[in-house]
Amino acid sequence: MATGAGWAPELRVHETGHGCRLTLTGLTYGNGETLQEAADDLVARLLSMVLCLRSSDFRLPPGIGHDPGALAYLWELGEVAQRGDDIRTHVFAA
Repeated sequence: MATGAGWAPELRVHETGHGCRLTLTGLTYGNGETLQEAADDLVARLLSMVLCLRSSDFRLPPGIGHDPGALAYLWELGEVAQRGDDIRTHVFAA
C-alpha cells in the first residue's frame, strides 16, 4: 500500500501452528486463528501505535525513528483514525 508519502511497509502472511500471522515488516504484526482475526489484531496494534504516536508519551521502537518513511506512514494512519475513518483501507489496499 503506498501512502501519500509514497512509502508503505511490506505486508506478509505466515502460517503458524495455531492459525496465521500478518506482519507489516518493520512495524508490527497481528495473530489469529483465521486471516480475519490476524487482520483485526494487526489493526488493533497499529491503532495503538498511531494513537500513542500522536500523544507526547510515545517512544519509537528501535529502527523506526531512523526511517522517515515509517514515521510518515504511522502519522498518516493516525490522521485517518483521527478523522474517524477505518485505517484498514490504507493498510490493506492493493
